[in-house]
Amino acid sequence: MCYCNTTILNFATQQKAYQNLITARGCLFARPESFFVYLGGIRRKEPEKIWNLPLIYEPSRSRYSSISNATSTKSFHILRKRIKRNARLVRYVVYKETLIDFKDHFWTFLGSFLGIGLIGLLNDKQFTDSDSLFLIGSFGASSVLIYGIVNSPLAQPRNLIGGHVLCALVGVTVHKIIPDQIWLSSAFAVSISIVFMQVTKTLHPPGGATALIANIGSEKIKALGYMYVLSPVLSGVLILLFVAVMVNRFAAHRKYPANKNWYKVWERRYFTRV
Repeated sequence: MCYCNTTILNFATQQKAYQNLITARGCLFARPESFFVYLGGIRRKEPEKIWNLPLIYEPSRSRYSSISNATSTKSFHILRKRIKRNARLVRYVVYKETLIDFKDHFWTFLGSFLGIGLIGLLNDKQFTDSDSLFLIGSFGASSVLIYGIVNSPLAQPRNLIGGHVLCALVGVTVHKIIPDQIWLSSAFAVSISIVFMQVTKTLHPPGGATALIANIGSEKIKALGYMYVLSPVLSGVLILLFVAVMVNRFAAHRKYPANKNWYKVWERRYFTRV
């Protein structure tokens, strides 16, 4: 490695510096023009002086390796480190997500089995097979939340009860206003239900199915009118909630509901003085 501490002012001076460097230090360059281009690029940053320019001589190939090669090598090492770090992160996430917790799976199975079994048993003689299938489908989606993802905000009692009851009210009301056009009443019922759940902070995805059942159910469901809100919707929701509270209480590693005072609505302060 040899260094040049020469003041470069113009192209002629560059040529002279190049010839003197070859003669005095025995450095050979495969491409002389690259030396001038390199000096010109540095000169644009420092118009008057260039200090300690590294010039590498390779006897076997007689090639000049510029600083850009060193920069690209450094970038390659940085990129390789990032790839290795991301690979370790992916392995860790896959490992954590594929762990099997037999206790957690047992309580999930027990809760959903008891909740859906009780609802199906109570509605078996009251509704037709298709209606029971629809209702169990709606409550089955709720079971995924309150038994499988107990920490989810969408699985809390306020969302569970408020979402289903509110959507049932909206579904029955829309059906009474638009009784003949099923496609139109269904679209209105689901859309309005989602907006109302957002406004009241009771968002619960299975509630959309509850509003839909009020419009696509059999004549037996439609004949219930607003009684549909009380039974089977409210009764089914209370059964699911009761089973969820009991099962998750026996499970030591679970906490449901997340807020133990969720039912104390009168203690909430929605407006505060500034």
